[in-house]
Amino acid sequence: MSKKNAVSENGVLETINPCTGKIIESWREHTPFEIQGIITKTQSAFLEWKKTSLQNRADALIRLAALLESRKTDLAMLMAMEMGKPLAQGVSEAEKCAWVCRYYAENGSEFLENEIIKTDAGLSYVCFQPLGVIFAVMPWNFPFWQLFRFAAPAVMAGNGFLLKHSPNVTGCALMIKKLFHDAGFSPDLIGVLLISEKRVPEVSAGVIADHRIKAVTLTGSGQAGRAVAAVAGAEIKKCVLELGGSDPAIILEDADLDRAARISAFSRLINAGQNCIASKRFIVIETVYDEFIKLLVKEMTSGKMGNPLDEETSLGPLARYDLRDQLHQQVTESIAKGAEVLAGGEIPETQGAFYPPTVLGNCRKGMSVFDEETFGPVAAVCPVKDENEAIDLANSSHFGLGASVFTSDTARGERIALKLEAGACFVNAFVRSDPRLPFGGIGLSGFGRELSRNGMLEFMNCKTIYIDK
Repeated sequence: MSKKNAVSENGVLETINPCTGKIIESWREHTPFEIQGIITKTQSAFLEWKKTSLQNRADALIRLAALLESRKTDLAMLMAMEMGKPLAQGVSEAEKCAWVCRYYAENGSEFLENEIIKTDAGLSYVCFQPLGVIFAVMPWNFPFWQLFRFAAPAVMAGNGFLLKHSPNVTGCALMIKKLFHDAGFSPDLIGVLLISEKRVPEVSAGVIADHRIKAVTLTGSGQAGRAVAAVAGAEIKKCVLELGGSDPAIILEDADLDRAARISAFSRLINAGQNCIASKRFIVIETVYDEFIKLLVKEMTSGKMGNPLDEETSLGPLARYDLRDQLHQQVTESIAKGAEVLAGGEIPETQGAFYPPTVLGNCRKGMSVFDEETFGPVAAVCPVKDENEAIDLANSSHFGLGASVFTSDTARGERIALKLEAGACFVNAFVRSDPRLPFGGIGLSGFGRELSRNGMLEFMNCKTIYIDK
C-alpha cells in the first residue's frame, strides 16, 4: 500500500491513518454535475440566509459553539485518526473554534453597524452587505480551526461558502458540514466538495470562474496560492491568501533564556511542527548562543513521541509519509551545507510518519531550513553578533507571516518588533492567532486578513450611501 494519502483510479478518496498507514475510510469523488448542483443549492441557501437578522445569525453561532464544546473529544479523535494530532491538542482546537464562533456572535452586530460619515450631504454613511458564496480552500494541519476562523465571521456577515478541504481530512470536512446543520443552519449554506488532488487545479478554476462564486479564501502552499490568485485575478474576484511562513524568533542577550527556550520549543512542536506561524528560524546573539542551544535541545526532546490517541503523547506523526520525507530532505540538504545536528535528524525505525524533534545549529542563508518553510519539528538556530545583524537576518526572507522577540526590555522588544517585516510580531511570546486580532502576512506569506473586524470586512461590500439634502 502506498505510504501517502491517495485517490484510487476509480475516483475514490481514501483517508489513511499516518500512525498506522492503514485506510480509515473511503468516499466517492463528486462529479462535475454534482459540483454544479452543490453550487446551486449553496447559492439558493445564501439568498435566504442574507435576509435573516443579525440576532438569528448570532444565535446559530452560539449553538454551533456549544456543539463544538460538547463534541470536542470526538472531534479530537477524528483529527488524531486522519492527520495525527495528539488528543489534547485536538480538544484545544475544537475549543478555539467555539471561541471564534462566540466572538463573532457577540461582536458581529457592532462590527457591521453603519458608519456615519459627515459630508455636504443630508446623510452619508457606509453600510456592509454580504458578498455571496465564498469558495474556501483549506489545509489539513488545523482541519477545524483554519475553516472556522474564516467561516464564523463569513456566516455572521450573511455569506455562504463552499469548502474544498484537503483529501486526507475528508472526514473532518464532512463533520464540519454536520456541525453547522446540527446547529440549525440551512444544510445547503455550507457546501462540501470532494475533489482529488489531481483534479483540484481544474475543478477549482471552474468553481472560481462560476458567476455565483463571489470571492475565494485559501490557506495553503505558495504554489496553490499562485494558482488561485491567477484565476481569481483573471475573473476579477476578491481573494485572501494565507500561505505559511518561516517565522524568525530573535533571542537577545538580555532575554530570560529558560523562558525563551520553553516557549520556543512549545511553538515549534505544536501539531508536530506543522504550523505555519510557529517559529522556525531562531536567531540568537552569540554571547548566549551556547546556553540557549542547551536549553532548547532539552525542551525540544522532553516530550513523548507516539500514537496521538495515547493521552500521554505530545508529539504525533506528520500527516503523511511524503511530508515526512520532504522534511527529512530539507534537513539532510542543510547538514550537507554545514548545519550542525544537535538533536534528531534521523527518521526513526518505527511504523508511522514520525519525525523526531530536531535542532540544527550554525544555520544560515542558503540552507533549506533557513530559506524554505519547514513543516515539521525542526528548529534552525542561527548565531549573530548583535541586534542589528539579528534584525537584518530575520528580514532576509521572502516570507512575512509572523516574528517574535525575546528580551527583558519590553521597550527594546517593541522597537525591534516595529522593524521586523511580518504581519504579526510578538514580544516574549510565540506567534498565535486570536479572534480579537487581525491575522495574515506579507510577501510570500500572502495578503488579506482573517479574524477581528478586519477579517470580517474582507468579504463584505462596503457600500457608500449618499443622500442629498
